[in-house]
Amino acid sequence: MKSPNKLLIILVLAWSLSPLVWQLYTSFCTSDSITGLITDNSNHWTFDNYRKVLFADPPFLQYLINSLIVGMSSTLITLIIATPAAYSLNRIKPVLANGFKALLLSAALFPYVLLFLALLEIARTLDIGNNLYALGIPYSALSMPLAVLLLSSAFRDIPPELEEAARLEGLNLWQRLRWVLIPLIAPATGSTAILVFLFSWNEYPIALTWISKSELMTLPVAMARIAGSSVHEVPYGAFAAATVLGSIPLLLIVLVFQKQIVSGLTQGAIKG
Repeated sequence: MKSPNKLLIILVLAWSLSPLVWQLYTSFCTSDSITGLITDNSNHWTFDNYRKVLFADPPFLQYLINSLIVGMSSTLITLIIATPAAYSLNRIKPVLANGFKALLLSAALFPYVLLFLALLEIARTLDIGNNLYALGIPYSALSMPLAVLLLSSAFRDIPPELEEAARLEGLNLWQRLRWVLIPLIAPATGSTAILVFLFSWNEYPIALTWISKSELMTLPVAMARIAGSSVHEVPYGAFAAATVLGSIPLLLIVLVFQKQIVSGLTQGAIKG
């Protein structure tokens, strides 16, 4: 690799990782050292920020569990609906398929924050507020257009002859999906699932309006609550500690499934 390429990679890594490094550094600093009131190194470092976050009431672990419940439920709902929809999109006439894809792309690009008040009224009407599993319904609906488009691209790359051979073997439509087609698009399914999960994990406005009980708050709402917990002092250290703890599950997911993410997102990019 040429040295200019190495330098460019180093600059990109430094630019991308600097916020994470700064948050990690801040999470171990005392409030006075963060605001520049002291310069004595002996009073600079502390674990109190993590103690405040982990042993709060409700405990921070509860917020992580709530976000996991919401993320997993929305991801499951999205994949169950988006997979057969994506398959169908590749089995209809091209003119209709292109029209549906244009509508899905428009829905995926639409700013969802304009919908959260309407979604709040729906939650009130159906009395499904303060329900973590119900919160997965709007998340899956908002993630559905992108999920269908990604999975449709994966289905498009499967040779039709392969499905035809499975049909001649006596497999019906659902058996072909279950035993032949879905295993072939596993990388795309994995990357789509992770994208849906990340959206659910980080979403804030809908979770703020749908959930009012402290013990049911998701991670973004709980972190905003930490940031605004005092009118006299901004808890930079506690907020940074909460950010670090909340990022650990996402980092683990990306590290474990990085190959699936890359292969799923690039599937269909090269044809030959």
